[in-house]
Amino acid sequence: MTAIAVTIAGTDSGGGAGVQADLKTFSALGVYGASVVAALTAQNTHGVTGIHDVPPEFVTAQMDAVFSDLEVNAVKIGMLSRPAVIEAVAAGLAAHAQETVVLDPVMVAASGDPLLVPEAVGTLISVLVPKALLITPNLFEAARMLAEPVASDADAMTRQAEALLKLGPRAVLLKGGHGSGAESSDLLLTADGDSHWFTAPRHETKNTHGTGCTLSSAIAAGLAKGMSLTEAVGAAKDYVTAAIRAADGLRIGSGHGPVHHFHALWKE
Repeated sequence: MTAIAVTIAGTDSGGGAGVQADLKTFSALGVYGASVVAALTAQNTHGVTGIHDVPPEFVTAQMDAVFSDLEVNAVKIGMLSRPAVIEAVAAGLAAHAQETVVLDPVMVAASGDPLLVPEAVGTLISVLVPKALLITPNLFEAARMLAEPVASDADAMTRQAEALLKLGPRAVLLKGGHGSGAESSDLLLTADGDSHWFTAPRHETKNTHGTGCTLSSAIAAGLAKGMSLTEAVGAAKDYVTAAIRAADGLRIGSGHGPVHHFHALWKE
């Protein structure tokens, strides 16, 4: 049986993040990828210059087409910029009984450009977060979702992960990649009370565009292949760490380049 994962997200015309990064990740990890485009961005390694939202009814039409035909094993959700689109996605997940959902609450691009309108944050939290098996906020996204200062240490990350769990997902992966120190540590906390830290040495590079998208889609790929949540997160952490280390081997654009999704497959 072929493992299938679907990404529901915005595009990145520069190819480093969004739907393009998700499909590359699925392919690199041996999973068939399908997509539902929720927004289009005009974007490159320097930033986002435009966003064109897909009408909610067409997001629904794409979901109906994909889920009525493909036997989908996992869903990754990324950039959903407006409340009506978020509501359409939530309704589509319910209509097609999709429960293995990894939600990356994308709010700001790596360049600092906003990807989520302010009024959509509440809708994301109330409508979509409770439908997720796992949410994967970074430190800044978690702080915004909770209206709190950014966590600065392990104790604060633990408190915020616990608070995020109360919003309704079955698990939270709070990503510490934007923190400081020699290591990048992410905390997985589940509604069952299980917790696990995933730590990797920090690699200094400006080429980290698409890191968050890639991690969440790698987790979805692992789940699609039948891994447990902890196994999928661990494998995804390893994959992204290697993709970051290999990123400087690519020469893509003159700004913040992408991670190397095919580091294990492309020859030097």
